[in-house]
Amino acid sequence: MNPNRSALPAVFDIDDIRSQFPVLSQRVHRHPLIYLDNAATTQKPLSVIEAIQTYYQQNNANVHRAAHYLSARATHAFEDSRETVRAFINAAHTEEIIWTRGATEAINLVANSWGRSQLQPGDEILVSRLEHHANIVCWQLLTETTGAVLKVIELDESGNLNMDHFHRQLSDKTRLVAITHSSNAIGTITPVKDIIIAAHAIGAKVLVDGAQAVAHQSIDVQAMNCDFYIFSGHKLYGPTGTGILYGRRDLLNEMPPWQTGGEMIERVSFSGTTFNTLPFKFEAGTPHIAGAIGLAKALSFIQQYDIEQIKKHEAGLLRQAESGLSSLKELRIIGRAEHKAPVVSFVSDQLHNQDIGLLLDQQGIAVRTGHHCAMPLMESFELPGTVRASFAIYNTHQEVECFLGAMEQLHHTTLHPVSGIGPSAYDLPDIYTLPFTLEVLKQRLESLNNWQDKYRQLMLLGKDLPGLPDDQKTDETLIRGCESNVWLHHYYNDETMTLHFAADSDARIIRGLIALVLASLSGQKADAIEQVDLEDWFKQLDLFNHLSPSRGNGLKAIVEEIRAIAHRYS
Repeated sequence: MNPNRSALPAVFDIDDIRSQFPVLSQRVHRHPLIYLDNAATTQKPLSVIEAIQTYYQQNNANVHRAAHYLSARATHAFEDSRETVRAFINAAHTEEIIWTRGATEAINLVANSWGRSQLQPGDEILVSRLEHHANIVCWQLLTETTGAVLKVIELDESGNLNMDHFHRQLSDKTRLVAITHSSNAIGTITPVKDIIIAAHAIGAKVLVDGAQAVAHQSIDVQAMNCDFYIFSGHKLYGPTGTGILYGRRDLLNEMPPWQTGGEMIERVSFSGTTFNTLPFKFEAGTPHIAGAIGLAKALSFIQQYDIEQIKKHEAGLLRQAESGLSSLKELRIIGRAEHKAPVVSFVSDQLHNQDIGLLLDQQGIAVRTGHHCAMPLMESFELPGTVRASFAIYNTHQEVECFLGAMEQLHHTTLHPVSGIGPSAYDLPDIYTLPFTLEVLKQRLESLNNWQDKYRQLMLLGKDLPGLPDDQKTDETLIRGCESNVWLHHYYNDETMTLHFAADSDARIIRGLIALVLASLSGQKADAIEQVDLEDWFKQLDLFNHLSPSRGNGLKAIVEEIRAIAHRYS
């Protein structure tokens, strides 16, 4: 237990906790917001919001070196925040706390400062298959410039770190182990203390990515004995654009600056420059002062509660979610590690991840879909991505029950055929033959009063859209810019001088949107296709306001590709 945690925690009253988060009282699509996307970013308590507002209203000034009242107030608040962070993770010295813009920048700082100055050709860096892209790509780039080698620690079938494989990968060439404390994608908590002991025994340094851990467990970097520990503020109930690099003082003193600018220098002349002392050597330019103050308030918010109560509450939510999802035979939970953060990832045999995310959103339930910036991990499960629900201190068992009820409803709802849609008049191969007409689609969609019904209609259209054979889903026919995979084929009829299109996607909601596009454009002459104003109809349907930006951009990408093909024939 971190000795700097509050000795007299506040009563863990979930209603009182929720009342401190203004966003949780709003409604989304006429439903109460159920926010289960906390691994991406947490919501912010009123104390954090007010601290940022107060800084800008009353204390706005640049920090350090100025001699006026506002600057002194801002500097004291800024450096007090650094001390709050030090105490929160039990670092030995305040100068071991470096402000960054987030966990990503903190990792890049270590890679570009420590890594470039220390690594030689043949040196080895170990990462695990669990890592976020931020803890993979920077090391890949570093190996290109230093000649070092990146090696991967594999997992077992349940998503646990394979410690036998770790020990086999560890060698006298290992200089750094960069390891996540817990996986953002499947929740696996890694045995960082065992890893650190083993790495230090052969003289290697250890960087721990704690972005997913700091909100859910007590962090004591001295007890852990890590060399570097990094995390973001926004996953910790704090502001975006804030992060922390903890580094052992002796290591930070030896490391060269990464970025240059104001504050990180002691003296500059054209004959040479000397650099400032820690921590300022690594904090070039004006820092995110309001963000630092807001992050300190976020830490104070967490510290008022017993961390064991937080862990118990969140573990209960996770057990409830995993138990309920396991009861649905159509679903498969991805990642069954022995020790997990409050994260559950799953896939469905019936519905694409995007379809689930969109339909849950229509009921006010926010989850995340995709590869979660962990593509190597998804590759090991042979999946393009998952649906992820992640929990925080303010989530309730009632919210989890609503989420589970919605999942059950999605899988047990039968989509009935739409009457009144006749076969296409085109005498074409099956994949180019549409079983509906534009007029009927317009009439049907415009008659629906709410977007829940419209989405279900789109799902039905996606079900009825003729699919492409697997051998025609190639890289050459794949449309770039879509959130899901979309393939497009075209056929030009020389007799009628008309263009016909066939398309497919692995997401049913995207197939439904494709149906709208094909019904509007397929079977027309090239010059007519170029002149059709689909966006006007989509605006009449209020379509773009109810699609995520990525889905809206994907829909536009499909239309643009069809118009580009038409332009070649016009």
